[in-house]
Amino acid sequence: MNLLAIDPIVALDAEALSQAIHARQVSCREVMQAYLGHIERFNPQVNALVSLREGAVLLAEADARDRELAGGQSRGWMHGMPQAVKDLAATAGLRTTLGSPLFAEHVPEQDALSVARVRASGAIIIGKSNVPEFGLGSQSYNTLFGTTLNAYDPSRVAGGSSGGAAAALALRLLPVADGSDMMGSLRNPAAFNNVFGLRPSQGRVPYGPTPELFMQQLATEGPMGRTVTDVARLLSVQAGHDARVPLSLRDGPRDFAHGLPRDFKGVRVGWLGSHDGYLPMDDGVMGLCEAALADFAALGCEVEACQPGFDMARLWQCWLTHRHFLVHGSLSAAYAHPAKRALLKPEARWEVEGGQRLTAADVYQASLDRSAWYQALNTLFERYDFLLLPAAQVFPFDAAQAWPKVVGGQAMDTYHRWMEVVIGPTLAGLPSMSVPVGFNAAGLPMGLQIIGPAQADQAVLQLAYAHEQLTRWVERQPPNCLQSR
Repeated sequence: MNLLAIDPIVALDAEALSQAIHARQVSCREVMQAYLGHIERFNPQVNALVSLREGAVLLAEADARDRELAGGQSRGWMHGMPQAVKDLAATAGLRTTLGSPLFAEHVPEQDALSVARVRASGAIIIGKSNVPEFGLGSQSYNTLFGTTLNAYDPSRVAGGSSGGAAAALALRLLPVADGSDMMGSLRNPAAFNNVFGLRPSQGRVPYGPTPELFMQQLATEGPMGRTVTDVARLLSVQAGHDARVPLSLRDGPRDFAHGLPRDFKGVRVGWLGSHDGYLPMDDGVMGLCEAALADFAALGCEVEACQPGFDMARLWQCWLTHRHFLVHGSLSAAYAHPAKRALLKPEARWEVEGGQRLTAADVYQASLDRSAWYQALNTLFERYDFLLLPAAQVFPFDAAQAWPKVVGGQAMDTYHRWMEVVIGPTLAGLPSMSVPVGFNAAGLPMGLQIIGPAQADQAVLQLAYAHEQLTRWVERQPPNCLQSR
């Protein structure tokens, strides 16, 4: 598809943009000018980027990057590339609100570890990408900035909590985007906006700075992109051991984009589907995902249906306990203060109150259940090299809704039950990547999760790359507003 309606610079994928900058085919100033103009034109349609910095300051920083290149110095792959950081990650000197009025004017003194790595690679931080309050929920709205809308239908949601990042990527407001994922926050918005989102293995991208280092984290930061190569390049920037984070993986520097092409003939792939009907799905979701199984067969994979032999209701209770426990830990102090409690959205208060009812035995049982779930998947991986699962249970829904109350004819009993499909890889700490698999009759996108064994991030990227080369959904169907008339 020809994107003649937009500046050729912003039409470039991140890898191509990095190469053009380093070859001096375009200057960092020209790149910044192109992106600022594009953001001014299209960001108001979706409200993806917030807390944007002044253009004159950003152009001055771009000029400084050009001077460095002229002197033979490159900071790294992201040298001179505009980047907006998810508004849950701390950015030194730039407002970081977490989407909450409690942090409306919060300006951190220190970058998050992943942000520091992006800066060190030469990125120019232009602002933040919008999120739901405290990242709770897969609908990116808050009282500070409003709602982020879908790149393909501005009446629909962008997903979350990396909704601003995904919508910005799809509309070419950013060359590549960072995000984080607790309950599918890198996968759901990627599916909803026809881009790629990778939840890395637990410990792959060190999380922090944080005062608590040893309790099991459900969330991890990770990369999003319009190509698998871009995702792999950004992961290479984000990943790597940090001595301040004891549970981070002790890998040396890696180029995850190296060796992406791979032969998949005879590779065994297990299809989890809806977990034998346990997960309700809206009409059309399973049809698109099941049709995509033929793509994997075309790559030479041997695809068959399978199940982990685990009580999925037990897994949901395990999830609720872990989530209540962790959210209570982070928000209980605000909840205890009546004036601050009033500023918390109902879903945040519900999580804290759930945490208040937990006992030590509840938390320990949830840890046992989580461990048993990991072992059940590990047994599946004795037969299969990868597992496949839908990335969402619904298509992007009406942006006026906080969350879907009914899915597939079944009432949802919590604000996040409609995203139950993503909790499995999270609880097992496995790499899981949402890849585009097409559109429904209304033109709304959907994605599929490719799940790999523990720490097999490279293999997941390789299968996603092969699928991308075959299907090319991002290239074939960009948002209508970007297409030439």
